[in-house]
Amino acid sequence: MGRNLFAAAALLGMVAAGSGLSAAEALAAKAAAIVVDARTGQVLIDQDADAITHPASLTKMMTLYLTFDALDDGRLTLDQQLPVSSWAESMSPTKLGLRAGQTLKVETAILGLVTKSANDAAVVLAEALGGTESRFAEMMTRKAREIGMRHTVYRNASGLPNMEQVTTARDYAMLSRALMRDHAKYYPYFSRRNFVYGGRTLANHNHLMSRYEGMDGIKTGYTVASGFNLAASAVRDGRRLVGVVMGGKSAVSRDNKMAALLDQAFGRPGRGHEDGPVMASLDTTRSDAVDGEGDDDEEPVVKAKPVRASLQTAAIPVAPAKEEKASRGSASSHWGVQVGAFSSKAAGNKAVSQAVKQAPFLLRTAKPSVVQAKAGKETVYRARLIGLDEKDARKACAVLSKHGHHCVAVSPGERG
Repeated sequence: MGRNLFAAAALLGMVAAGSGLSAAEALAAKAAAIVVDARTGQVLIDQDADAITHPASLTKMMTLYLTFDALDDGRLTLDQQLPVSSWAESMSPTKLGLRAGQTLKVETAILGLVTKSANDAAVVLAEALGGTESRFAEMMTRKAREIGMRHTVYRNASGLPNMEQVTTARDYAMLSRALMRDHAKYYPYFSRRNFVYGGRTLANHNHLMSRYEGMDGIKTGYTVASGFNLAASAVRDGRRLVGVVMGGKSAVSRDNKMAALLDQAFGRPGRGHEDGPVMASLDTTRSDAVDGEGDDDEEPVVKAKPVRASLQTAAIPVAPAKEEKASRGSASSHWGVQVGAFSSKAAGNKAVSQAVKQAPFLLRTAKPSVVQAKAGKETVYRARLIGLDEKDARKACAVLSKHGHHCVAVSPGERG
């Protein structure tokens, strides 16, 4: 660990000295991007993907990875209440507004990270798993090395500014793939458009999910030093790509760049994606750099024209389930799963059949529904299986995601 931090500091010094800039200026908002095939790891687009930059709130993806690890091995449960410390309360926005002495449910903390990018909730999880945030940051860096993220150093759980917290676009493509591969059943959390906390509806910072056909996650980030960052994943015709854009000048320009890169990459033939699942084993592609900082993710909201996605049978993201507060009774069997949206009804029917084969027990009573819909000026066919209860819908999506299928659980209010 000490060697990693020393290398980070040494590289930062060399960058600054060679350019005549301060250390902070040397690492400020470095623009970089990468797009990879999620299954194979094949790099489709590389734009300075090994440039050292700051992760900002993309940091929370690793906080969540370790949280999902803990859920899988029984150290945490989703309904477990975690204590809120004075250190967690002291975090700067964005945050949930937690108070020391309160408790926070693990699932609420997860939702706070993926939608609101809540810094206080990140610290609650960090302290529960590491004892202190600094020890948790060491755990994060160790896990990064295990995944193959050779140039990432973590100093906190949130991404708030720290000049020793660094990464690369390539490293975050690796982490995105690892989250989908190792924790497929939790990946649907990244599709949540909003959730309710303290009587407020908190919207997801990833506005591109509602504007780019097929996108279903993952995470935004912003600080002055990092610029506007985005790790994102989208599916078209069963092929999943992962894109990372770092150092955007604004949220809108970053989103537009991501959309353009994904459109370009989807237009290229991939090697062998027809033969296996969309999710892949991790491959540690090359990278040559090291060093760092972090994030608050309070991005200014700027209205923008919808991104024109060149629709090659896109999987339309459906707004994820609203906060589970009430209405279970009569709506309990009105849930469903959407397994994509396609340019022909035949393709939609085929996707439904494949889904049933992958999760026959959970989907044995579901009714197929392939319905024509409008996506901008395009006509698409939404492929769904309906008539499920919430539990089976979420379980089915977890199973399908594990086998490489695009899947989103659809609540009764989202069945239009």
